[in-house]
Amino acid sequence: MKKWTVGTPDRSVVNKLMINCGTTSLTASVLASKGYTSSDEVVEKLSVQEFSDPFLIRDMQLAADAINEAIENESRICVYGDYDCDGIMAAVMLYSYLLEAGADVEYYIPERSVGYGLNKEAVRRIADNGIDLIITVDNGISAIEEADYIYELGMKLVVTDHHQQGEELPRAEAVVDPHRHDDTSPFKLMCGAGIVLKLIAALDGGDYTMAVEQFADLAAIATVADVVPLVGENRLLVSCGMQLIDHTDRPALIALKEVSMLADKAIDTRSIGFGLAPRINASGRFGSPASAAELLLCEDYDEAIVTAQELDTLNNLRKSEENSILAEIYGMIAEDPQLVRGRVIFLCGEGWHHGVIGIVAARIMEQFGKPTFIASEENGEIRGSARSFGDFSIFAALTAASEVLEKFGGHPGAGGFTIKNGLAGEFRELLEAYAMKEHRVMPVASLSAECRVTPMELTPNMIDSLSVLEPYGTGNEKPLFYLEEAKILSIMPVSGNKHTKIRFHLVSSDYEGMLFWTPTTALCFKVGDVCDIMANLSVNRFRNAVNSEVIIADIRPHGFQQSRYFAAKAAFEAFMRGEELPENYYPSMYPEREDVVSIYKTIPEGGVPADTLYIRLMMSGINYCKFCVSVEALRQLGLVRVDPANSKIERVKVSQKADLSSAPVLVSLRAKLGKE
Repeated sequence: MKKWTVGTPDRSVVNKLMINCGTTSLTASVLASKGYTSSDEVVEKLSVQEFSDPFLIRDMQLAADAINEAIENESRICVYGDYDCDGIMAAVMLYSYLLEAGADVEYYIPERSVGYGLNKEAVRRIADNGIDLIITVDNGISAIEEADYIYELGMKLVVTDHHQQGEELPRAEAVVDPHRHDDTSPFKLMCGAGIVLKLIAALDGGDYTMAVEQFADLAAIATVADVVPLVGENRLLVSCGMQLIDHTDRPALIALKEVSMLADKAIDTRSIGFGLAPRINASGRFGSPASAAELLLCEDYDEAIVTAQELDTLNNLRKSEENSILAEIYGMIAEDPQLVRGRVIFLCGEGWHHGVIGIVAARIMEQFGKPTFIASEENGEIRGSARSFGDFSIFAALTAASEVLEKFGGHPGAGGFTIKNGLAGEFRELLEAYAMKEHRVMPVASLSAECRVTPMELTPNMIDSLSVLEPYGTGNEKPLFYLEEAKILSIMPVSGNKHTKIRFHLVSSDYEGMLFWTPTTALCFKVGDVCDIMANLSVNRFRNAVNSEVIIADIRPHGFQQSRYFAAKAAFEAFMRGEELPENYYPSMYPEREDVVSIYKTIPEGGVPADTLYIRLMMSGINYCKFCVSVEALRQLGLVRVDPANSKIERVKVSQKADLSSAPVLVSLRAKLGKE
C-alpha cells in the first residue's frame, strides 16, 4: 500500500493561470499544484518554442572548431559512445553527421563487460588504428587519467557529456558539458544525445534546422530512455522527435515500430519508454551495442527488420532473465520475510545478470516501498545496483558504507557499487546503520494527486485540455487526480477477471472506471461501499460516442486512516528487527487467540492480498500491527503461506492442530509484556 497525498492548489494562482494562459480550471489546477505561479514559468518550462544558442555552452565553439579542423585536415576521427540507449544514439548521430560531412570517421561503443566510459585498453587499440581525434559522447567528464593517456599516445580529445563534473576537468581540446562548474548556459538537463544534437547544430554554424530534421527522432528516444526531466528544451526535442517517428522513413525505426507492435499507433513517451528504447538497450544488456548501432545506420528495410527482430529476441531474453531473478528473490523472501523488513532491502544472489539487476532493484523498490540494493556475486566479485525515492540518498548511503566497497558511484535516486570480497553482510549492516541514523522515520512510497476533481471537471472537454501538458515523463508526470466519496454501483470482471470495471456515483453523476491487473477477488470493497479513488483521466472515443475515462491507480474505502496504517507497519517491522519500542506499544500489538482464529477463517479459498484482508477486517476493530503479528504467527506455524510476489495470503492444509502460543513472534511479544 502507498501513502496518498493530495495537492491543494491556491485558487488565486489557479484563476491567474486560467486568465493568463487561456486554459481550463482543470489544467490550471494541475499547473498550480506542480508549483507554477505565473504564465512566464509555464512558458519557460512547458512551452519552449526554440532551442537555446548551442554556443552558450562552455567550450562548444572550441569543440566545433577542433572537429571542423579535423575534417578539413582529413584527420582520422573516432566517436566514442556508451552501451546504453543514450550512448548508442549519440554515437550514431554524430558518426552519421561527420560521415555526411566528408570526415574520415569511425565509431567505438564499449561492451557492457568492458565497463562505462573511456578505458586505456580501448584507447590503445584506437590509437593503433591510426586515429587522430577521439570525440566522446555521453561520457568522458570524469576520465582524467584516460584523457592524459590519449595525449601521451599523440591523439587529441573532445569531450561531450551530460554527467556531473568532479574536482577537475579532463585534458581536452574542448569539454562540452552543461554541468561544468563554470558553465552558464540556460538549459542543463539534456541527455548525451541532446548535447550531441546541439554539437551538430554548432558544427552547422549554430542553425538547428538540419540537426532537428535529421536527428531529433534518435535524440528523443534517448531523452526518454535516459529518464532526464521532460521540461524546457527536452519537451521541445521530444515533441519534434515523436512527430518524426510517427512519419519516419528511417528503416531502423520502421522495423523497431513493427517488432514493438507500434506500426499503426501514434508514438508517445510511453511507447518510446516501453517499446522502442528497451529493444535498443537490450543490445547492450544481452548482446552487443554494436548491433543496435548497425541497425540505426542501416538504410535497407529488409536488413533492418532482421536486426530489429534480433533485438526483440534479446529484449525477450532480458524479460525472461528479469523474471527468473525476481522468482528467485521471491523464493528467498518467502523463506525469510526478514529480508524485506529492514529499513532498506539488500539482496544478493549468484550469477544474476548484471544487465538487469538495476531493473530488478527498481521493481523490488516499487513493490515493497523501500530503498533497494541488488547485488550479484560472480567469480568472487559482488557488483550491484541500487534504487531509491524520496529523500533517501543512494549515494549518501553508499558513501556511509564505503569502507567495505571497492568502488561506487551514483546520485540520490540510483547508483552502482562493488562490494569487497566476503563483506556482503557488513555492507547490509552499514546500510541499516546509516538508515537508522539519518532516517529514523523512513520515507514512504506515495501516490501524489495534483488535486481533487469534481464532476464539473470530469468532462471530455476538460480532460482534453490537459493535452497541453504533454509530453509526459520524468519531471512532468501524467497528472493523477483524487476522486472523493465515490459510491460503488457495480463491479464487473473483464478479460477473464484479469481486470475489473466498476461503475460509481460521484456527487450527481455516474462514471465507469477501469482497474487494470486487479481481479474482483482482490478488491477491498463491495457494491454499496463509499470509496476514494486515485486515477488518471482520459477521453474514450468509440464510434460516435465520446466519454470520460477513469483509469484507477488505487482505490480504498473512504475514511481509511493511512497514518495509523503506516505507523503500525513501521512498529511491527521495527519489532521484528529487534528494535526497542515504547512499552505501551506491546499490549496493543498482542492478539488474542480469537483475533488470530478470526483472521484465519476470513481468508477465502484461493487466498487474498494481505492489505485487502486487513481492510475487510477493519470494522472488527483490529489494528494493523496486531493483524501483522497474527499473520506472522500463522505463517511461522505453517498454517498460512504468504506469496511475496503479490502479498497474497493463502491457507495451508494441515493434518494436525498447532499450538498457537508457540509461534516465535508471540513468544517474543509475551516476553516484552512480562508474561513468560
